[in-house]
Parts: sequence; structure tokens; C-alpha cells
Amino acid sequence: MSSRLLEYELWVRINAKGLQKTHGEAARLLLGRIAFLELSPLVLGRALEPFQVPVRTLDAMHLASIEFLRRRGQEVTLASYDERLNGAARELEIPLSPLVAA
Repeated sequence: MSSRLLEYELWVRINAKGLQKTHGEAARLLLGRIAFLELSPLVLGRALEPFQVPVRTLDAMHLASIEFLRRRGQEVTLASYDERLNGAARELEIPLSPLVAA
């Protein structure tokens, strides 16, 4: 499960690198396996509030999505290679998923 923001971030990077022809189909297949949380007013509202540590704009959206799900009893872990986002997640006591480098 992921915030809908993941889809936008993935396509922005693929398009920026000109990889639509070589990676577009794989991206569509991957995204088709993910359940997306829409950016509801509750999630957006939380992203506007301060976090315990300074966060970047898109990180605030991801963290707000995780907090939204956790408040509803979902067990959520964060999977990211971004150390700044991971550091913020640790401060918020959000468990991290171990990742294997490709």
C-alpha cells in the first residue's frame, strides 16, 4: 500500500530520464500491484501540521499517509532508500522495511 503520491513520483522520474519506452510497461505493472491511499483532506491536513523533525514537502505527504493508516489500526512500515525520510520515520517511531540493493 502507498500514497497516490508514489505514482506521481515514479512517473516524474521515468519521464525526466526519458525511460518511458524501456521502463514504462514495468512501471505500469508494478503500480498495478499496489493499493493506493488517496490524498484525502485528512491526510493533506496532517501534512500541513508540523512534524517532530523538519521534513521536505513530499516526505510530509508520505508520513501523513502513514500516520493516517496507523490511526486506523493498520500496521505500516516504510520502505525507502531516502535516508532523510527514514530518519524522520524513526523519529515518528514508524518501522522501516529492510531493502535489498538491486
